[in-house]
Amino acid sequence: MYIQMLLNKPIHHSKIIEIMKSLNVLVLAAIFALASAFTLPEKEAVSYDVDVQQSEITWKGEKIAGAHEGTIQLRDGSLQLEDGKLVGGNFTIDMSTISNSDLEGEYKGKLEGHLKSDDFFGVEKYPTAKLSITNVEPKSGNTYQITGSLTIKNKTNEIQFPATVATQGNRVTAEASITVDRSEYDVRYGSDSFFDNLGDKVIYDDFDLQISLVAENPVGK
Repeated sequence: MYIQMLLNKPIHHSKIIEIMKSLNVLVLAAIFALASAFTLPEKEAVSYDVDVQQSEITWKGEKIAGAHEGTIQLRDGSLQLEDGKLVGGNFTIDMSTISNSDLEGEYKGKLEGHLKSDDFFGVEKYPTAKLSITNVEPKSGNTYQITGSLTIKNKTNEIQFPATVATQGNRVTAEASITVDRSEYDVRYGSDSFFDNLGDKVIYDDFDLQISLVAENPVGK
């Protein structure tokens, strides 16, 4: 009816412009409403808290004359998953918990004390190390190639390592193998990267970490 009336009577030019502006506003509003209706909400990553009691980190360091191994504990940590796929994570390692598992008695205590001293990790000054996942590249199945930043003794370097992650309900398990070059973190004792003529006293720069994590998402989090 309104359009018919417009057709049957002359309309001033300014009125036509006003009507066209109104129509444009209505069209834009309709387009925006349709776009909003068909836009999927952004997915949010779900955080899973690491159970430090059920999780384990073992280490192994080698030298010309042999090797030593032991464990170290996490202080805290979390994994972030989206649609059941790993997208991130952050972890704090309690350096004061470095322990040896292949020696006993006096020798075990001496090695643990030496590793905590300024010759190695300087635990009194640097009580924690940190690992943050910065990029996750999915591979086949539940495997990933991880890029992260590792901080030891306030020195941060990029590391890459493979990992597997599995989910079951509110529970996530993860396994990873990491090789760390201690010379990048100013851990100098017995390193031929810093000292000459060490002979058979050389301790290799690379040490290995085997990480086994258990994490859970509290109900309602």
